[in-house]
Amino acid sequence: MGKTKKTLGKISQNIKRQIAELEAKARRDPLKKNVALHDELKKLKKKLQD
Repeated sequence: MGKTKKTLGKISQNIKRQIAELEAKARRDPLKKNVALHDELKKLKKKLQD
């Protein structure tokens, strides 16, 4: 069963919200000591583009 436009909109909004939260944390970690944080941010940005 396909996803409606409304559902897709909610999914993209949730991803954008998560990206905003992670970017704030990533700015506090410029040396990339927390690699998992930066990997998750990269993964979400890629998922949003698709």
